[in-house]
This record gives sequence, structure tokens and C-alpha cells, in this order.
Amino acid sequence: MTLSIYNTLTRHKEPFATIEPDKVTMYCCGVTVYDDCHLGHARSYIAWDVLRRYLQWRGYTVRYVQNFTDIDDKILNRARAEGATMQAVSDRYIDAYFRDIQRLNILDASEYPRVTEHIPDIHALIQGLVEKGYAYATDGDVYYNVEQFGDYGKLSGRQLEQMQAGAGGRVDPNDPDRKKRNSSDFALWKSAKPDEPAWESPWGMGRPGWHIECSAMIWARLGETIDIHGGGGDLVFPHHENEIAQSEALTGQPLARYWMHNGMVTVGGEKMSKSLGNFTTIQALLDGQWPDYPQPVAPMAIRLFVLQAHYRKPLDFTPMAIAAAEKGWHTLNSALTAELPSHELSGNTLEAESVQRFQAAMDDDLNTAAALAVLFELAKSIQREVNRRTHQSTRQLSDPQLITTWQTLSQLASVLGLEAQPESTASSPDSSLDLDVAWVETLLHQRQAARQEKHYAESDRIRDELQAAGITVVDLPGGKAEWHRS
Repeated sequence: MTLSIYNTLTRHKEPFATIEPDKVTMYCCGVTVYDDCHLGHARSYIAWDVLRRYLQWRGYTVRYVQNFTDIDDKILNRARAEGATMQAVSDRYIDAYFRDIQRLNILDASEYPRVTEHIPDIHALIQGLVEKGYAYATDGDVYYNVEQFGDYGKLSGRQLEQMQAGAGGRVDPNDPDRKKRNSSDFALWKSAKPDEPAWESPWGMGRPGWHIECSAMIWARLGETIDIHGGGGDLVFPHHENEIAQSEALTGQPLARYWMHNGMVTVGGEKMSKSLGNFTTIQALLDGQWPDYPQPVAPMAIRLFVLQAHYRKPLDFTPMAIAAAEKGWHTLNSALTAELPSHELSGNTLEAESVQRFQAAMDDDLNTAAALAVLFELAKSIQREVNRRTHQSTRQLSDPQLITTWQTLSQLASVLGLEAQPESTASSPDSSLDLDVAWVETLLHQRQAARQEKHYAESDRIRDELQAAGITVVDLPGGKAEWHRS
């Protein structure tokens, strides 16, 4: 089987082939460190974490670089408001970033470069662009001349006349000083302003523009061309478009072979963002501080919520969606932590058919939803077998078969970064509440009636509802059923 990846640049799924055999160079745009990360950030970094894990599982050695933007207007505004320094603010929110992603079981990147560590590289890149005629200096500022780069717009598909310079207030599209030759030209170097950090440069004291930063860090850390460049869909234009223009004008080589972009997390149809005020931080969600869902959410339930949708598609964030993810994680975790017979197998034996189906799903542009379906089938098979042995003293699977099923589930779950948790720390819906026996018996009665009427979909729905509440139903001969707490 061949891994295929959707390439934003070509707008097609393409077979994955690396520059060097069995090695992957991968860069992902990191956070601007002025505040806590929200669920939109979690969605992006879980997506690239799964890509990296899957590539490693497929046998690749992955060098993954993710930057921190530690000089930016938003950071400076936060520092002024707090009476702190830019570095103090950056350091605090870098620490907060690691606190959050470690709880979500996101692996550390190979390297985390900071913009402020790469000022000389930024100078060298800008100087090269000036010398080649792609950039021009004016009154201490340096701008990129987009009309000089014939392929400008190839990533986003936009025509030059449709474009406006800047993004997120980082570059002023109105250019009141009229320093730019073209309204779409963007800043590579910005002259110093009073009371702002600044660095010496060939053009005077100043600081870098936003887009040049990633080009310089990729160039310095990974070279002229990398295998994969990832980021949020909101970065296609102008950020990634400008990265291409800068890097490829200087080197004459493609910046990346594959451009990958994740879809946005939405709330009521709108992108989750700090500027709109509709965001929920990762910490608030994990610690039960989200007003719409005031109970802690298991970290693996958040991973599951993200992975239930394809990485390129929008992901709508609602309390119901989080509750469903918690129930789903409870099912998987119950199987992953099931008490197995003490029977040893030589090696790590796996179910070949399940592995093949999982790999086929992931090879199809990381179809994690289809991959999760394989995991849930394995989990339910384990639960059914454990319930037979516990409550009916019968078995359908031999000990080696049961252990093989568990080993398959465990390995494939780890490829998705889903890690078993003890029940005391895992998501267990309603586990903190006293069990309402009358409620259970009522649902069992409704389920029995549905089965008698051959309404099997309703019967399964009720069983799943009970399972999500920590109740296992065991069907007995004669249409009877008994239940117990998982």
C-alpha cells in the first residue's frame, strides 16, 4: 500500500515520496506566544502529531521542526499591559504551551526554534532577496516586491489583483506612508518604533516581518527544500504564499514537496479564534472550567474528538460533541485496560486483517475516522469476550486470540496517540454519581421491548447509552439480559 497525501499546492492527493529514502523533514508553523492555547491549536498540533506518529510507524525517520513566534505586536501589547518584558511574556506562554500539549500526549518536536534566535539568518535571507531584485529598502523598512515573483498566488490560487497585503494587523494594508511600490508588497523588515525591541541590521534598527521568520528558520534548520510543510488552513494566504515567494525566489528550489493544511475548529459556524472571543482554552476544557461543560474532560477524549473528523474538514465544537467523544473514549479505554489472562505470546502478534484495514484508512490522506472504526471494532470484541468469561463462564476466543486482539488495539491506538488511562483518571461519564438502579432497569425494559419489536437500531442505541454510563449489558438465552457496572 502507498501513502497518499492531499497537497494544497496541486489540489490533488499524491503518492508520498521523500527527498531522501526513509527520511522525512517536516515543518509546522507554531504558536505566537501571547496567550494560552485554545482548542483550535489543539486540533492543528494533534493532526501533525498523528501524521508524524504514522510516518514513524511506517518506518520513516522524521525530523520535525515547529517554531515559536516570540516577537509580535500581540506579544508586545500583552507585555505593555502587564508591565512586563516581551521575553517574560513569551517564556510564560511557551511554558503554558508545553503544559497543554503534554497533557494531550503530543510528542515533542525535534526542535523548537524561536524567531529571536534567528535574526542573523533573517538578515541573510533579506539581503539575498534585495541583491536579486525581489526586495527593496525604503526609510529603514524592506518590502518584498510581489510583481517580481511570477508564481505568486500558486498556493492559494489567488490572482495578484485580488490580494491585499498583511494579515492579523501585522502589516498595514493601507500603508499610510506610501512606502510600498505595490499594495500587495509585504514587509520583510520593519524599522524600529519607540519603546519596542529592535535589532541592528543593514537597513537600520528594526525587527523582522512575520512571513520572513518561517522562511529563515526552515532554511537554517532543514535546508532549501523540505518534504512536508504543515499549518492551519487560515495560513494558506498570506503567510504560506509569502513563504514560498521569499524562499523560492532566493534558492530557485521548491520550499516544500507537500503542503498540508488542517481545517478550522468552528463554533456556531464561525472559526474559533481569540479575536472573535469564541475560544475555549485547552486548560479550561481539561480542568472543567468551560461554562458549557463544567466537568473535567479526559485528554484522550479531546484527541478522540479531533480524530473523529478528517483533518482537512471543519470541526464543530459543541458540548454534545465533547460528551460523545468522552463516551467513545470510555469504550476504548475500558478495552485497553481490560484484565487479560496471564498467557504469554512470543513477540507482538497482531491481527493482520485489522492492521491492513487501519493502514488502508491512514494511507488514504490520514482518514482517522475510518481508522478509529477499526479500533472500536477491536475494543468491542475485547469487551464482549471479557463479559462472556466474567458473567457466563464461556468463551468464544482462546487466550492467545484475546491477547492478540488486545495487542492490535494497543498498537494501533498508540499510532493515533491514544494512551490507556486508569479508570480513576480516565473519562468515565457519570462515574462520580450514585448509580440510579431504577433508571438502568427502565432502559433495560425499553431495550427488551425494542428487541421484541425487532427495532435493533434502538436496542443498540440503548445498550451504547448504558455502556457510556459504565453499565455493561449481557444478553442471555431466552431474551433475558443482566447488567453490571464496568
